[in-house]
Amino acid sequence: MSAARAKTTRSKTPQTSAPIERIGMLGVGIMGLAMAVNLMKAGFAVTGYDPDPKAMKRLKAAGGKACKSAADLAIDAQVIICSLPSPEALMDAAQQIARCGQRSLLVVETSTLDVADKTAARDALKAQGIVMLDCPLSGTGAQAINKDLTVYASGPKAAIQKLAPVFAGFSKNSFDLGGFGNGMKMKLMANLLVAIHNVSTAEALLLGQRWGIRPQDAVKVLSDGAGGSRMLQMRGPLMEGEGWNTATMKVGIWQKDMKLIAAALAEAQVPAPLFAATVPIYNAAMALGHAEHDTAAVFDVLSRMSS
Repeated sequence: MSAARAKTTRSKTPQTSAPIERIGMLGVGIMGLAMAVNLMKAGFAVTGYDPDPKAMKRLKAAGGKACKSAADLAIDAQVIICSLPSPEALMDAAQQIARCGQRSLLVVETSTLDVADKTAARDALKAQGIVMLDCPLSGTGAQAINKDLTVYASGPKAAIQKLAPVFAGFSKNSFDLGGFGNGMKMKLMANLLVAIHNVSTAEALLLGQRWGIRPQDAVKVLSDGAGGSRMLQMRGPLMEGEGWNTATMKVGIWQKDMKLIAAALAEAQVPAPLFAATVPIYNAAMALGHAEHDTAAVFDVLSRMSS
């Protein structure tokens, strides 16, 4: 995406004779469930599928309808939103959806995956006349609950415009970034900043703690000043009292994002000393048993390194 084409435009809702009413949520983990709940609050009928039985129980408890497979999900939905953990899961789902032959179906891919993998899934669906968009999200699981997400939408403009009411149902904002794949490029830029800001938050709060300043007090004061950041606001409170045990982004899943950022930097030949400095911190979090914990656990890593 060239600098000349990097201008973003807010999605606008077009006039349409067939409003979107039925949403299928493919993957109802931390992010997927939060989006499903907010979509139901916005008036959409939501069905969902996840191979995890516990996730299905949580969806039904929240008022959603459970399906047996991605193919089952595609039978009646007008839009399918994907929130998936791997390229293998995406391609398997795309093949199932393609076989259903629902040519009017729109597929919104929100996962953080390599553009090449998303493109392969898009092409599998396109062969059956189904449109897929690349629409990764900026925000944590906790932000998703509060509808505090931003959608980085990329793909056919008409489809993005048609989906504006859906995006508004689970996010605070959406941007049309142009051609398919530009959404992931913006997402990796955002996650590069998240990686750095999360570790810098841990450094600052650990310094304050050693001086006798409680992390919760530091977050309140620092968030209002020049050193504030969204990661300070969102992850800072989890860095006290082992709050990282409640995950909004698991360290194990974050490792996938770190690899994608590193690969993108290498391909673009961009020097990234600050990002590189965070890599061993997240690796250490894995080694210390924090794979299922929130990435705020980097605070524990730094604390142990200095004890």
